Amino acid sequence: MQKYAIIVAGGKGSRMQSAIPKQFMLLAGTPILIHTLKRFYQYDSQLQIILVLPSAEIGYWQELCQKYNCTIPHKIVEGGKTRFHSVLNGLNTIHSDGLIAVHDGVRPFVSQKTIARCFNNAQLKGTAVPCLPVIDSIRYYDETENKALNRNNYYLIQTPQVFTGKLLKKAYEQDFSEAFTDDAGVVESLGEKIYLVDGNRENIKVTTPYDLELAENFLLRFFE
Repeated sequence: MQKYAIIVAGGKGSRMQSAIPKQFMLLAGTPILIHTLKRFYQYDSQLQIILVLPSAEIGYWQELCQKYNCTIPHKIVEGGKTRFHSVLNGLNTIHSDGLIAVHDGVRPFVSQKTIARCFNNAQLKGTAVPCLPVIDSIRYYDETENKALNRNNYYLIQTPQVFTGKLLKKAYEQDFSEAFTDDAGVVESLGEKIYLVDGNRENIKVTTPYDLELAENFLLRFFE
């Protein structure tokens, strides 16, 4: 079965306190986004990578690929006004059946085992979403009250989230909703069951200066 990975990289540098979009910031001397592409290429060199970028950043990305000798094959697609619309633009370039992963461009430490678990489970069950158990105490809060919750009932959700192409395309035929925060939510709104698999703790989303510092340590200890 053909495998695809839609990598969504439409972020800005606001929380990173940088004028450079966070996906292009350097991690151990190489743009974060190149590290992310490398994880999927190392998992399967035949996997078809679709990179979704803001139209204004496509030229800059192509310059970075030349500068840092990124030769990983990938198709570049123009992003939309929201993450939902960016994923939809990526989906519209896929014209055959297969398994489709959607991954955040600023998660450069997804492990080979996590990627494999997601694809393998999606092939068996149609959906696969990586997660981690919550290890901190958590509380519910609103303007009138706060109360302890049972952390055993909650999980942190990661990407890649993998689905059969037929199911994911059907889900993205829906109208956009502000309630859609990830692809699992879009698919679940059809009434489909979401199956969870183990993620990996290093698979952080690099969005703040602290995350970048943490990422440098991960790269030295676990990956390169």
